Amino acid sequence: MDSEEKEILDSYEKGEATLSRPSPELMSQLKTAGENTFKKDKRINIRLSSHDLLGIQRKAIQKGIPYQALISGLIHQYVEGNLTEKR
Repeated sequence: MDSEEKEILDSYEKGEATLSRPSPELMSQLKTAGENTFKKDKRINIRLSSHDLLGIQRKAIQKGIPYQALISGLIHQYVEGNLTEKR
């Protein structure tokens, strides 16, 4: 846990903070955001070297996910700016 998470846990354990249920409106917004994030509505074909494909498949096995999901996740992270190029 980082310091912020520890602070929140300490506050909760001391009774200074309480948990509350999210509003139905927030739950609806979160559900829609989740559906839109994981909706796969386009198909592409891509050529990779055997070496790269094997490497991706190994990484996917280590993570316990299908390799297509790993590739899709990497592309999503890059598009959202969470995965950047080394300069």
